[in-house]
Amino acid sequence: MTAHTTPAGPPAAGPRAARRRLIRELLLVAGFFTVYKAGRLLSTDRTGEAFRNADRIWDAERALHLPGEGAVQRLLLHGDALVTTANTYYAAVHFPATALFLIWLYIRRPAHYLWTRRVLAALTGAALALHLAYPLAPPRMLPAARLVDTGQVYGPTVYRAAPDADTLANQFAAMPSLHFGWALMLAIGVIAATRGGKRSRWSLLWLLHPVATLLVIVGTANHYWLDAIVAAVLLGIALLWVPRPQAGAADTGTERAEPARTGPGEEGAGHGLPHQRGGAETVGAGK
Repeated sequence: MTAHTTPAGPPAAGPRAARRRLIRELLLVAGFFTVYKAGRLLSTDRTGEAFRNADRIWDAERALHLPGEGAVQRLLLHGDALVTTANTYYAAVHFPATALFLIWLYIRRPAHYLWTRRVLAALTGAALALHLAYPLAPPRMLPAARLVDTGQVYGPTVYRAAPDADTLANQFAAMPSLHFGWALMLAIGVIAATRGGKRSRWSLLWLLHPVATLLVIVGTANHYWLDAIVAAVLLGIALLWVPRPQAGAADTGTERAEPARTGPGEEGAGHGLPHQRGGAETVGAGK
């Protein structure tokens, strides 16, 4: 009496399929970023509205008794090295840190990569909509703030001195601060992806990144406190909206296991054995 069995699942994806998934992810992220950058530039000619909104934000912060942005800036201006370091952090850490974080997740925690990518996409899309609906001049441009444009004075800077002549960046897109929103999601993502592991306690140190980012964006006069608060609120909404990775996928990068199929008459051996998808296959399973 012979037993007939069916394969436990499809064969593992080969290198060619993995490359296709990787290229698709790169194109997807690059395409979304290109659309975001192009969309931000649509509101660069609304200078008057941006400054009127800046006056309103400044008055609202004082009404809410938020600490003045100048208090943080005065700490940075105690030494040229400190303020230059802050400017460098603002200019050079934001995108590379996020990119390296996503690469690490893609390789080591595919399920968390998908979750993080979707959260960041939702946050960035909401930020773009707000940038277009509510142009806002940063505090370094606001006369009432009496703050120093540390990027122009001490360097380095990512902005041109004349906002109207800046074709690479929209300087009137202060709210919300994606510098802070992305930094906060980076810390949350690392903590979530390493939870329960040997290094989970050390991962809490990543919270220093959004804290440092907050002090930098305020101290360099590129953002108001409210820019960071709104970014945190939008991120919270995105985290509630995007489903978290399944518990079984948290550490292994696999999706929930499915029982293997067995043929008639085959009991015991192989019955109920899980078929796990590899990490790369998980990434390709959805967008």
